[in-house]
Amino acid sequence: MQNALVAIAHRASATVAAIAGLQARARAAGAPVILLQQQDGELEPGTEAWRIVPELAPAPADTVLPKAAPDGFLGTALDTVLRDRGISEVVVSGFATEICVESTARQALSRGYDVVLVSDGHTTSVRPDGSGTYAAPEASVAHHNEIYRNLRFPGRRVRVLPAAEVDFRRGDAPGTP
Repeated sequence: MQNALVAIAHRASATVAAIAGLQARARAAGAPVILLQQQDGELEPGTEAWRIVPELAPAPADTVLPKAAPDGFLGTALDTVLRDRGISEVVVSGFATEICVESTARQALSRGYDVVLVSDGHTTSVRPDGSGTYAAPEASVAHHNEIYRNLRFPGRRVRVLPAAEVDFRRGDAPGTP
């Protein structure tokens, strides 16, 4: 949820608010907060476009990991950070539903983590009418929520929950918003 991406996001304010609530509850419960920050030719480190939106600014105890691909695990220390902290379930939120969110959630499952997809905590870009063959933003979000509600992954627990129902205080729900 970086400035340039939030500027083109569908439901930007509502999604940022949902993620901010997740972060606050995770921190209060002592659960780690890990932010993945895209950096590439369009999101150059140090620029205003690259910065995480102020509402989601990392706290001193948070971990910020740079990434260059949609998959938050590819070429990053994410797996090491999660394993070193004994995390077995990740809470996935962010931008863009069908690209970074989807890639990271699937890789988490493939790497042995349980996944909570935050149904109101991910979004995609606004798309002008007639902009091609992409699904409308609300359809894309709903589609991915439904896929994860019905996804069966051997040995893994997959849940789709609204942000308000993610409980970081329970022993079975450590996570990473």
